[in-house]
Amino acid sequence: MSDTEADTTTRQQIADALRADPATASDLSTTVGVSVSSVYRHLQHVAQSVHGNGEQFLVAPPECRNCGFSAFDDPVNYPSRCPECRSEGIEEAVFKIE
Repeated sequence: MSDTEADTTTRQQIADALRADPATASDLSTTVGVSVSSVYRHLQHVAQSVHGNGEQFLVAPPECRNCGFSAFDDPVNYPSRCPECRSEGIEEAVFKIE
């Protein structure tokens, strides 16, 4: 199996999981069996392909557990710390396809 086929399979599994239930990147990592960082790379592509199919890729953005900040620049990426209070306690974004 080539890398392209493996990527397509992983992306399809991620998309199918998000069509069934909302999930975080950690949830998807466990479901699909790839690293969390790999899930985030795949999510960028899934979001683009879903948009072309007339579906919506929805994101509940990450949120700081300390101050509640949720206006992160890129919600399809895991921030390491809060830009407001510098806390590292960040709730993961939740993704869904409708």
